[in-house]
Order: sequence, then structure tokens, then C-alpha cells
Amino acid sequence: MKLSREFYLRDGLTVARELIGKKLVTNLSEGVTGGIIVETEAYMGAIDAAAHSYRGKTERTKIFYGEGGFVYVYLIYGMHICTNVVANVENIPEAVLIRALEPVEGIELMKHRRGKSNLLDLCSGAGKLSQALGITKNFYGADLCGDEIFIETTDFRAEITATKRINIDYAGKAADYLWRFVAAGNKFLSVK
Repeated sequence: MKLSREFYLRDGLTVARELIGKKLVTNLSEGVTGGIIVETEAYMGAIDAAAHSYRGKTERTKIFYGEGGFVYVYLIYGMHICTNVVANVENIPEAVLIRALEPVEGIELMKHRRGKSNLLDLCSGAGKLSQALGITKNFYGADLCGDEIFIETTDFRAEITATKRINIDYAGKAADYLWRFVAAGNKFLSVK
């Protein structure tokens, strides 16, 4: 069952934790691909020096200021798309980075898109999973309650562990916040 808008209209920490075990799906002309979300990071707006919305509203971050349940994508290293879920209500700019998936649907298409055959390497990182699922910069602002990209409930169960986020040393004290959530022991995590 597809998640409702109400799921996303909560604080980013709650959404980040509760996304673990849900299934991110893309339904594109090439086919359907999807994976179980096993790693997320919360970015909490004005109280979080690591968040893109920390310094306020810009053309890039305006999507954060709408209601939750929409996609925020951005490019890192000039080549990799990172996929984020906007959380909370209007004018509270929070988001959740999807860092890793356990591939479960459309695996051959994912392998083709990634040019990789190793299942463990398909979605074990934010850029990797975006490529595997066919997510491009054109997904900026896409509605997660639509039919092209969405998140579903599953029967997946795991112990959820909170750790420090990855690669945000520039963020001062925020670098130490335990706002990364993982399915403990899952072999598809981006960083073990």
C-alpha cells in the first residue's frame, strides 16, 4: 500500500526512522524498479548546519518549504543524483536523504542502468540507488503520492540503529547528531 500524505507531514526525524523497511518504487516507461529502504539521514532545517535549508529559502531549497511528501533531488560531485523525501508541514524545511536500498524489484533493469552485476553494489549509496531507479534531476518536486515515484509499506522488519550522518564534517556540532538510521546488520548499507 502506498504511503499517504499524512505519513510525510511529521518531523524529519520521525519520517527518517519510519522510512526504514518501506519500499521506494519508480514506475517509468522502461519498467518498474524498487528496493527496501535500509538507510536514511534526517536533515532538520534551521537547527541543522548540515541541511541545505539551514541558511534559508533559495531557488534550490524552495521545495523544502512546501508540505511533505515531495521529492528533492540534487547533484553531488557534479555527477550523482541524491534522492530526498521532503518532510513536515509547510514552512518547516526538513528532508530525509535516502542513502541505501535493498533491491527487490526490477533488478535486471537496475543492473542495466548501473552497468553493474553485483547485487550488493546496485543501491548501496545515494547516487547508486538514484541511478538504479532511473531518478534524474527531473524528479525535483515529484509527488510521492503519484504514480511515477512512490513509497509503499512492506512486511520488512529490522532493528533500527541511529548513528552519525556520513560526510558532513563541515557541519560543526551537527556532524555529531545521531540522525542517520539504518536497518542494523543489513548487507546493502552504504557504510557498514
